[in-house]
Amino acid sequence: MATAPLETLRDDSGKPRFLISDLCVYLESYLEQEQIREVYRAYLFSADAHEGQKRLSGEPYIYHPLAVARILADLQMDYKCLMAAILHDVIEDTPTAKEHIAEQFGEEIAELVDGVSKLTQVDFRSRAEAQAASFRKMLLAMTRDIRVVMIKLADRVHNMRTLGVMPPEKARRIARETLEIYAPIAHRLGMNSMRNELEELCFTAYWPIRHRVIQNAVKKARGNRKQVLGKIEKAIHTRLEQEKVPAQVSGREKHPYSIYRKMKEKKLSFHEVVDVYAFRIIVDRRDTCYRVLGLVHNLYKPVPGRFKDYIAIPKANGYQSLHTVLFGPHGIPIEIQIRTEEMSRIAESGIAAHWLYKAVEKKHDLAHAGASDWLNNLLELQKRAGSDSIEFLEHVKIDLFPDEVYIFTPMGEIMVLPKGATVIDLAYAIHSDLGNQCVAARINRRLVPLRTRLHSGETVEVITSPGARPNPAWLNFVVTGKARANIRGYLKNLKRNEAVLLGRRLLEKELVSCGRSLGEIAPVELEHLFQEFRLQGVDDLFEEVGLGNRMPLLIARRLVNENVKTRAHTIEEAQSAIPLAIHGTEGMVVKFAKCCRPIPGDEIVSAFSPGTGIVVHRQECRNIDMRKHGDRWLDVRWEDEPRGEFNTEIKVEVSNKRGVLATVAAAISGSGSNIETVSLDELDGLTSSLTLVLTVDNRKHLATIMRRLRSLPTVLRISRMMR
Repeated sequence: MATAPLETLRDDSGKPRFLISDLCVYLESYLEQEQIREVYRAYLFSADAHEGQKRLSGEPYIYHPLAVARILADLQMDYKCLMAAILHDVIEDTPTAKEHIAEQFGEEIAELVDGVSKLTQVDFRSRAEAQAASFRKMLLAMTRDIRVVMIKLADRVHNMRTLGVMPPEKARRIARETLEIYAPIAHRLGMNSMRNELEELCFTAYWPIRHRVIQNAVKKARGNRKQVLGKIEKAIHTRLEQEKVPAQVSGREKHPYSIYRKMKEKKLSFHEVVDVYAFRIIVDRRDTCYRVLGLVHNLYKPVPGRFKDYIAIPKANGYQSLHTVLFGPHGIPIEIQIRTEEMSRIAESGIAAHWLYKAVEKKHDLAHAGASDWLNNLLELQKRAGSDSIEFLEHVKIDLFPDEVYIFTPMGEIMVLPKGATVIDLAYAIHSDLGNQCVAARINRRLVPLRTRLHSGETVEVITSPGARPNPAWLNFVVTGKARANIRGYLKNLKRNEAVLLGRRLLEKELVSCGRSLGEIAPVELEHLFQEFRLQGVDDLFEEVGLGNRMPLLIARRLVNENVKTRAHTIEEAQSAIPLAIHGTEGMVVKFAKCCRPIPGDEIVSAFSPGTGIVVHRQECRNIDMRKHGDRWLDVRWEDEPRGEFNTEIKVEVSNKRGVLATVAAAISGSGSNIETVSLDELDGLTSSLTLVLTVDNRKHLATIMRRLRSLPTVLRISRMMR
């Protein structure tokens, strides 16, 4: 039974009709009577709950949830999804509790409604954090049931359709959020008609003048295009009829936002975008698609490099089609998409076209499989982001990519990644452990570094090492949310472990100066401290101290329950001044100041940096001011045998002679050191100044390097730098 889309139903004044009777009549086309009665029961419950509430437009509030259900009915969603859509604002905007909905309609519908509801009972530090937390809640509910996000998308479509009653600033904010998050989610789930509508509505609300200019230009250009479109369409029809290929051919007009985005991204003029004529050819079978491709290539010459086979290699959201660009009459570019009716349904409705909830899974259901992969990826992002909702939202935004590259593994498996993805992104896409341990890769059997960007069609083999670990510098070039979340998650755990160890050492040092030790502190004393500071346990306390968020002196004072300074005078002065030993391998929670670059052998002092740990300076550093934040300075010393390599900076004045830099570099290398960075400034025509950052073991090693450099005839002066 063919039924008109519900959006076309209007009252005598031309406004859309919001009647439950219209919805029930439409539902008869695909639902059973018992299911329609359940939808009607949900409507009565929602209408009663929203009684007396009105929207900004002045309409009864129930019009909105009913309109959301009508949008989902056009996608032929199941009756429970429609019931949840009608009830979706009941928890958030009325006193009705989730438990009451569960009693009336069952746990499944209550979970769907709760998944769409915002977090309103929690206090947040900012509006951005509240929005991110509510969005995170919705996405995690979506991983349990995809219908949650479909209800939310339909809710956003109706809100965007009625955005005109909102204050301009709020309308722009909602439009921007929709363009950044909800339209890309619709695209990611293959729901292109919903995505296109959201983008057009956002374009109208966010850039009204630009939308009006492009829309008027399209109308003006349309008159000149009709004749050319008709001529090309007739030529394609004639060729297909000659070969007895049944097909539907239709010309496509680009949407204003699509035109605007293409002009902006590719820096094209309006006429360069609009002068491309686009056609869609829909056939009965997959093999006919390739036959039609050959026919149109014989009719008009193809543009080299502009053919894409999304049938053999579908997009991540399940989209399948053949794309080609041809030289039309008088050199006019013609874009052609060739697909089957089934592919066309998936292209427009995505996962909604293959709604198989709790049904037998079909292997050819590419939209459903693509959505499942993405949902599993979201779960991993959630685990890695921990409690930070804003970070989780940023990871999701990164993953809502518009373009893909297709990579082959050595076993011939196809991996889909966002445009600009690197070897590291691929490694994490395959498995988190592979990403954590990757050290290099081979692209088409050629060895390449990890930051190499990937291109479609390449065969990539990731090389790993058991001892390898993620590098913080990777965050500068990875593009996928999964890679970024995994790297950040690993570094967070690493930083926490290092902070716990440092915090324990710092607290033990202060307690020793008070004549106590950690082992002597009763558990009940620690419990009082945990409750006061809202900490979970002793490791959280050590972490807070190690990161510089809490001063070890004050914690020690609380634990011994007396004034530390008074107590210190009753103990040997030497014991109260025990400095903390620096090993050089503390990791991320002990940093060496770049202004003076201390190395073993220097007299040092350190300062607490909240959230970071401690920063070590040379005692003669001009950036040290003990009077400022005096309680944050800490006495430290080098361990007897510090381990690791340390950076230091030297300035070398040299004669301007050919090969002088190579001579200096060779002398440094011969002394067992590496040059991290080098910069050259010409002082006058005869001399230049080299500023070098070197890796050294200690002051003795640095002295050896400087002696060797002084022995070079081209070196005039050398000194260690301090900024």
